[in-house]
Amino acid sequence: MSAYDVLGRYYDLLMQDMDYETRADYLLAVLERHGGTPGTVLDLACGTGSLSAELARRGREVVGVDASEQMLAQAAEKAAAFPQGQMLFLLQEMGELDLYGTVSAAVCTLDGINHLLTEQDVRRAFERVSLFLEPGGLFVFDVNTPYKFRHVLDGNAFVYDYDEVYCVWQNAFDEESGICEFLLTFFEQEKGLYRREDEVFAERAYGDAELRGWLQDAGLAPLACYADLSFDAPGKAEERTVYVARKE
Repeated sequence: MSAYDVLGRYYDLLMQDMDYETRADYLLAVLERHGGTPGTVLDLACGTGSLSAELARRGREVVGVDASEQMLAQAAEKAAAFPQGQMLFLLQEMGELDLYGTVSAAVCTLDGINHLLTEQDVRRAFERVSLFLEPGGLFVFDVNTPYKFRHVLDGNAFVYDYDEVYCVWQNAFDEESGICEFLLTFFEQEKGLYRREDEVFAERAYGDAELRGWLQDAGLAPLACYADLSFDAPGKAEERTVYVARKE
């Protein structure tokens, strides 16, 4: 089974409380605040394309990239509601990003960077983003913070009970490696019985100094770090932080 096959089927259901409209408005406000220019936006680790669609509704052309075929199949359905060419989706790993041309801005939201589990993976992704950003183009991404892994996720379980599926989401954070493992157990009803499927994936916690250093090494100058959905400095108990960098 490829990555996120089961999660991909139910991702939109599990994330139905996510306000993609507000997130799209915020990202565009961040780009404007830092002098972003109109043009195509790369949505890295775009998942099922919900954020891509909101950016397209706001007049941007969007290239979405994700490594999950299951998720991109749903993203393609959303693209059908827009003029041809306004939303394009590519099946690619972040570290293997290969576009047809440059983009004016790139975004990577909802802890996509945390899914990269090694320094080399993050560096490679930053380098590929830098390669396809226009000079002066902006890269905006968010990360789950070490605080969130330690104090919100570690040892906790979350239960989702819907008509379509029953899901138990368990988390375990290893302080030494900085890696949080997620075990998702899905129970799908079928002919009066329940079929169980498990999916395991992981995220890694990254610190502010290392992220800034890797950005600079990739030719991306760090400009700001904000608390999620705001322009405030992150607090000690921040669960998600947003970084802004410009291609030098």
